[in-house]
Amino acid sequence: MALGLVTGLGAATADAAYGGVAGFGLTAISSFLTHQQSWLALAGGVFLGYLGIKTFLSKPAEETSRPTNQSLLSAYTSTIFLTLTNPSTILSFAAVFAGLGLGGSANYLAAAAMVAGVFTGSALWWLMLSGGIGWLRSRINSAWMQGINRLSGIVLFAFGLYALSRV
Repeated sequence: MALGLVTGLGAATADAAYGGVAGFGLTAISSFLTHQQSWLALAGGVFLGYLGIKTFLSKPAEETSRPTNQSLLSAYTSTIFLTLTNPSTILSFAAVFAGLGLGGSANYLAAAAMVAGVFTGSALWWLMLSGGIGWLRSRINSAWMQGINRLSGIVLFAFGLYALSRV
């Protein structure tokens, strides 16, 4: 569960970073990121393909071991990277924040509250998700886990190919 939660916190951190860019009206950074969409999609597609192959080939753990500090840090940082290389994230946050009247405005308190809400909501989602998976993990055998790894690997690889096709 700790590994899932730390992974989710990586995604929440990247979401909050992009939310901050959109919410505080950092148009120069936002413009730069949207103009780098092809490179971000390329990096994200390659990384998703790598994760897909790695997941497909991984064998399920026979017993749950406690994650090390290094594996927790690796999960956190790789998830930040993966989330930040999704160019549609910044566009989504920019659209939502603009629709709420926060993009480019001088209402920094409202923008800060929105960014805090994005982080909190994302972190809570990952807490519920990793808790639910932790609960299910003890009820699923090794054969099921192997199937889940294979299916997840195929889906990740397919998303990587899709991202690369849009470059």
